[in-house]
Amino acid sequence: MDSPSITEILTPYQNRQREALLPALWDMQTAFGYIGPEAVRRISHTLHVPEADIYGVISFYSLFSAKPTAETVIRVCTDPVCGLAGADEVVHHLCRQLNVHHDEITPDGKYAVSHTTCLGLCDHAPAALISQRGHEEFAVAPVSPESNVLELQITPLYQSIIRGDILLKGVDGTHVESLADYGDYLALHHAITTLGPDGVIEQVEKSDLIGRGGAAFPTATKWKMTRQAAGQPKYVVCNADESEPGTFKDRVLMETRPHLILEGVALCAFAIGATKAYLFVRGEYPESAWRLQRAIDEATHAGLLGENILGSDFSLDIEIRRGGGAYICGEETALFEAIEGNRGFPRIKPPYPTTHGLFQKPTVVNNVETLSTIPGIVEHSGEWFKQWGTEKSTGPKLVSVSGHVQRPGVYEINPGLTLRQLLEDFCGGVIGNLQTVLMGGAAGTFLTPDQLDVRLTFEDLRAIRSTFGSGAIMVFNETADLRDILRRLGRFFKHESCGKCFPCQLGTQRQMEILERADTPLIGDRERLRDIGLTMTESSLCGLGQTAASAVLSALEKWPDLFAVKGQPV
Repeated sequence: MDSPSITEILTPYQNRQREALLPALWDMQTAFGYIGPEAVRRISHTLHVPEADIYGVISFYSLFSAKPTAETVIRVCTDPVCGLAGADEVVHHLCRQLNVHHDEITPDGKYAVSHTTCLGLCDHAPAALISQRGHEEFAVAPVSPESNVLELQITPLYQSIIRGDILLKGVDGTHVESLADYGDYLALHHAITTLGPDGVIEQVEKSDLIGRGGAAFPTATKWKMTRQAAGQPKYVVCNADESEPGTFKDRVLMETRPHLILEGVALCAFAIGATKAYLFVRGEYPESAWRLQRAIDEATHAGLLGENILGSDFSLDIEIRRGGGAYICGEETALFEAIEGNRGFPRIKPPYPTTHGLFQKPTVVNNVETLSTIPGIVEHSGEWFKQWGTEKSTGPKLVSVSGHVQRPGVYEINPGLTLRQLLEDFCGGVIGNLQTVLMGGAAGTFLTPDQLDVRLTFEDLRAIRSTFGSGAIMVFNETADLRDILRRLGRFFKHESCGKCFPCQLGTQRQMEILERADTPLIGDRERLRDIGLTMTESSLCGLGQTAASAVLSALEKWPDLFAVKGQPV
């Protein structure tokens, strides 16, 4: 490793502290393909972080490596939708072509092929992430089982099917919104010159907006609590760590409407009294991070971000943090730990982020879609927002539809629409005969064909013990093997468990072991899965463990014979 190159990389990090660890690690990983002992030593000296802590962070993230890797690493998603589309065949074909085993580096050091978790390209399954030494990662999709390795090193264009009028206004899946397209942040101008911070929160409260990340917490309540909390500085964190299999709506927003997101972040910061914001973008979304950074630069140059915005005394610095590949960092407190330069372990709550969040200061955390609704609410009023949806599910909602439908993609719907209407009128219908729909993502529940007339609202789905969750809707026809789907979900949660609490660490391991033998189950496996699932649900520290068995428990209820042993009663 060339020491001058390390010196050059670390020059911008002089006088920085531990909070700069993730960006520094990314710079090293990108430049050299791994983060070696000399790089660790130099980072430790520059940021004043113990080397042992740095190695701990490197080992926590799947996209970092402390050992030399191939010049080009091809990571193929093998989660449920990509698995159905032939992802395993893609991996086997590439390994045969290179004459290597999975995770093995070719003798010339040029290539390696491995599995990975969801890449947020479920509508173009199967997908792959290409990491090339000295270059930024990029995603390719769809990848054919006959793909040539050299072909994969050329970034193809993927065009998502997108339909919407409010959040997705003007989006066609190919055009990237510029500041000239978007306009001069009219909602922020209205907030600064007319509404003031309290007026902004008042309009958000009138809108009855609830969070779009899965927890469905009232947005205005979170903002009011943070504004009223003692202590400075205050922070805004945009949670863009969209990592749940089947979910890709936030990726589409980041790639096509970055200025809508940035104005939403700025309005939140203005309302709560923050001057610093972070966008935590998942590591598998390099294109999203790049487009957001370009938008930040545009807005700063135009005086819409940075110092004394629009000539006022309001200033805001927005910084992008790119994750290293860990689903757990979608949990808000684990996200704080990641930004602060630690392993992404969730914290015990209380205290809550509204009083003890990032750097133990009052913090608002909202996901991408939630913040994208704010400009419209502030510019047009909360009552305007409520013209869509239902009394308890106000405003337009984005959903990600993948699997066996004619037109998978991101759709902006009016809550109250039925699932049947979505699949038939928006998605062009189901391919083949519908077997089931996994509603709410990997941590969701299964719906059967006789439940297609359920209205897509938070309250109606809750009434049938289902969930809107992250807005993911995965559709499976009669050709899908439910045991295989559950196996892939089990592997996902086992891989993503951070290991901090025993119920999740051990539960996801045992759940996966039982699911791996699902084709030839042992007597008592159904009961074991139910016991493990309930234990994780009731005693895990954070949402990952609490929902890691949701799909399995739902399958056990819907199809009690799924794990039946031949000759034993169902």
